[in-house]
Amino acid sequence: MSTEAKPFLKWAGGKGQLLGQLSEHLPKRIKAEPFTYIEPFVGGGAMLFYMLQHFDTIRKAVINDVNEDLVLTYRIIKDDVESLITNLDRLEKNYLAITDQDGRGQIFYEVRERYNQHVGDTIDRVSQLLFLNKTCFNGLYRVNRKGQFNVPFGKYSNPTICNAKILRADSRLLQSAQVEICHGDYTQTIEHIDGFTFVYLDPPYRPLDATSSFTAYAKGDFNDDDQRALGAFCHQLTDRGCLWMESNADCSAKNPEDSFFEELYADYRIERVYASRSINANPEKRGKLTELLIKNYE
Repeated sequence: MSTEAKPFLKWAGGKGQLLGQLSEHLPKRIKAEPFTYIEPFVGGGAMLFYMLQHFDTIRKAVINDVNEDLVLTYRIIKDDVESLITNLDRLEKNYLAITDQDGRGQIFYEVRERYNQHVGDTIDRVSQLLFLNKTCFNGLYRVNRKGQFNVPFGKYSNPTICNAKILRADSRLLQSAQVEICHGDYTQTIEHIDGFTFVYLDPPYRPLDATSSFTAYAKGDFNDDDQRALGAFCHQLTDRGCLWMESNADCSAKNPEDSFFEELYADYRIERVYASRSINANPEKRGKLTELLIKNYE
C-alpha cells in the first residue's frame, strides 16, 4: 500500500500529530490476527490512513461520519478522483492567477456562497469544500446552526489547493482496502461488527470550559447527554466482544473537580496523551494539553 496517503484536508481535532502516541495504545492482537476496523467519527482520516498503511491484518474497514459533505468527499476521492483533480486544479489556477488579496477574497466568498447554496454537481461540491478548507482562515471547517459554512477568508500567499499526489494516493488506498464509507449517526456502525473487531472513536470533544466549545463540524451540537449516550454505546461494543479506544478531552486537567469522564468510564482504562492545539484564533490559547484515551483492554 502507498506510504504517501495522508489526510486530504485539515480538520479540527485531527490526530496527525498524535499518531505516534496513539499507536502505542493499540491492541496487541491486531498485529497478528485478522480484524475488522471501524471508525464511527472518521473526520479528517489521519487514524484511518495510518491503520490501513500499518496493518495488513485489516480484513475490512468501515468509516462513518454525520457530516454529509465529508462523507461525499471520501466517496468521490475513492471512486472518481481524476474528475475531482481536474475540477480542483482549475479552481487553483484561477485563484492563484490573482495576485492581490482583495481579488482572491472575492473568489473565496463567491465559492463559499455557491457551496452554501448547493450550486453545482457532486464533483463541484467536493471541489468547493476542499478549496474552502485550503483557503479559509486557519484551515478550519465550521458551520452555523443552519448548516452553512461560515469561516472567513484566510489570506494565505501560496496555498496548495490541489495536491494531486496525495489525492491519488488516498484514492488508491481506499480502493485497495475496500473501505466501506457510511453516512449517518455513529450508532449504525455497530451493524458492521464482524468477528474480531477494533473500533476507534474520535467524537466531538467535550468542552474544557464554557468558552472553548467547538463541536460544529455538522449542524447541531454534541452535548453531555450525547457523551453519555456514547458511553452507553461503548458498553454495547464491549458486550459484543469488540475492543475499542476513544479519544476525548481531559476535562479534569482543566478543572480537578470535573470528573465527568472518570465517572462515565469508571469500568475502563483511562490514559493521557499530550497534544498540541494550534487551531485556536487566540495564540495564547494554543499549546500543549493532555487528552484522554479510554480503552476497554489492557
